[in-house]
Amino acid sequence: MLIVRATKKLLRLAGPSTARDNDRGTTLLGPWYATVLFWRPRVVLLVNEVTLLPVLLPLAPAATLTSRIAEQISTVLTAHQTPVTVVNQERRHMQTVELGVTANRSVVGVMTELARLAEIHHHNDPTVGLVELAVRLATTPCSPLYSRNVSPDRELTATLQAITT
Repeated sequence: MLIVRATKKLLRLAGPSTARDNDRGTTLLGPWYATVLFWRPRVVLLVNEVTLLPVLLPLAPAATLTSRIAEQISTVLTAHQTPVTVVNQERRHMQTVELGVTANRSVVGVMTELARLAEIHHHNDPTVGLVELAVRLATTPCSPLYSRNVSPDRELTATLQAITT
């Protein structure tokens, strides 16, 4: 089961919170946080709680958002050269998605900064694809990662090495 900790703005659009505060899910990478970016069309920004890896996907149609999250996370993980076995395992665990309320202010802060950077990149080049933009955002230094691997892409690599060894 995948837990997505969503902002109030996103919960109003995508559905009510069904996850309990202490739910962690069963995915290797743990919970993801999500917010809505009010672009045209609207976009959802997901940020992994452990690695701070960003993922972007279209909000519309909002009723099917939870059923589309696993595919987009898998696509971004593949773009970061995540081993196929890990991607497949994550996808199996993401078959069920539950929305919950945000619980980690540090991750929400990083998500806010990544949303601002995404807006700047999107404004400068509106033709850039969501996967490409997510990969670009993953190279951003994030203060919670300074003592470890500095950026989400490097943190993902280190996390995957720890998981697969």
